Amino acid sequence: MASRQGVFSSSVGTKLLIGITGVLLFLYLLIHIAGNLIVFLGPAAFNKYAFTLESNPVLPLIELVLLSWFVVHIYKTIRMFLNNQSARPTAYVKKKSAGHTTRKSLASSTMIVSGLWLLVFLLIHVKAFHDGWGNEYEWPAGGRDLYRQEMETFQNPLMVGFYIISMIIVGSHLWHGISSSFQSLGIDKPAWTRFIRPAGKVIAVLIAGGFIVIALWAHFAGVRS
Repeated sequence: MASRQGVFSSSVGTKLLIGITGVLLFLYLLIHIAGNLIVFLGPAAFNKYAFTLESNPVLPLIELVLLSWFVVHIYKTIRMFLNNQSARPTAYVKKKSAGHTTRKSLASSTMIVSGLWLLVFLLIHVKAFHDGWGNEYEWPAGGRDLYRQEMETFQNPLMVGFYIISMIIVGSHLWHGISSSFQSLGIDKPAWTRFIRPAGKVIAVLIAGGFIVIALWAHFAGVRS
């Protein structure tokens, strides 16, 4: 009997792992943007949310699980890309469009690049909001003043610009990635595909747009405060 590792090392198993981790990371992003939107309710509400989240004793385990999903997703995607390239060592002389029925797009063609960009973004994002570049403030009701920390972080126009570019790349990655992940799980029947593909694109825009609005609002609201 083939080992579990052997199953997930096959092309089918690799696509399955990419699909599973992709869907899980997508669900995490939905939860993450929902929590971040609380910033519009003011410092008390946002810091209470942050304190409740960060005081959860299982948070380190959750973060470790999320990191493992992210690493597996990137690793398996790169391996699949390299395997596909080695199986077709000679590039096509001329590429032709398959018409309106093709799923080929800029987003699908740049999934590796966008994924690697997001890896760099994640490291900077964690450093900025988890470690606070060394600047952390206590919140009288408990925990840290993450609201102030976020406002100060987004006073830097370079950080805002980098964040906006990264969120556009997140949107591009999700634009193709949401429907692709479900397809990898075998949910590719025409009836489902007609719903998943447009819904995935709308959600991709909403998630990326939501984070961009937060960054811009924090920048300009922080200037006024």
